Amino acid sequence: MTKVFLSLGSNVGDRAFFIREGIERLNQLLESLSSSRIYETTPMHLSDQPDYLNAVISGYTGFSPTHLLSELHKIEADFGRDRGREIRMGPRTLDIDILLYGDEVVNTEDLVIPHPRLIERCFALEPLLELDPELRSPLTGIAYRDYLSILPPQGIYPITRKGYSTKSEGNEVK
Repeated sequence: MTKVFLSLGSNVGDRAFFIREGIERLNQLLESLSSSRIYETTPMHLSDQPDYLNAVISGYTGFSPTHLLSELHKIEADFGRDRGREIRMGPRTLDIDILLYGDEVVNTEDLVIPHPRLIERCFALEPLLELDPELRSPLTGIAYRDYLSILPPQGIYPITRKGYSTKSEGNEVK
């Protein structure tokens, strides 16, 4: 069994539903699943779209990286994602990315692990480090907390225990 870290994001429709149900589906796919808090985040690349909800989960899998990716794509499709019709870096019902697959480095046409933009994204690094503050890049050996410490602010707001975003009251997430 290999420990994996996956990120989830949603900014279309009932974002909280898609994140919660995505985590529930992943709980059926992985063993010993742990989840970060949910964060509300400002889009990075295409600003003309709704804010995202993001989270990171960890768990153990016996699937190969490519088989795991295939299973994740099935879950995304079940929640309405159509990779053939969407705008790159644009809105989506549910996006699930493999951030880390143990200490493995994978670089194929269809899959790159560690995720190629992980060290640029507060919305992935903050919840990742919530689950394991000591994680290091299998590529460089550098602690992910060091990468996070040099990033500029990116508009990431943890969801509080009351179920509301600290960014703006009224974004209920139960």
